[in-house]
Amino acid sequence: MKRKKVLFVCTGNTCRSPMAEAIFRSEIKKRKIKFVDTASAGIFAEGSSCISERSAQCLTELGIDFSKFKPRQLKHKMIENSYLVICMTDGQKELLNGFSNVYSISEIAGFEIPDPYGGSIEVYKRTAEMIEKAVKIVITKYFSAESGAAF
Repeated sequence: MKRKKVLFVCTGNTCRSPMAEAIFRSEIKKRKIKFVDTASAGIFAEGSSCISERSAQCLTELGIDFSKFKPRQLKHKMIENSYLVICMTDGQKELLNGFSNVYSISEIAGFEIPDPYGGSIEVYKRTAEMIEKAVKIVITKYFSAESGAAF
């Protein structure tokens, strides 16, 4: 069976989408869901070199490995090769208009994930909690036995 890829997208691929990628990967591993992979990218990620320090701290506190993460600029091919593309905001989704597999997280989970960039560690922790909640909703809707997914 071909692996289905979930691509998380934010602005710079240093805060929200890397946390979503790492949390999603951890969650599918915990749930023993096979044939699903994940990645992340940024709409304006050119020049980004690493995950933000506060995002890294949040993932470390959650016990989630992100050591192999490298920020990536979003490319059309990445969207075309993904089963689901999930943007952190409605505005980001609008920028990717024209792809049938692109959704904003608010369409799936009912809320956007605001950018924590420049905020305190508490802001980043709240963002990580929102992402964790959203990721669980994505998995339940698309990749669980209850959703009818045959994995």
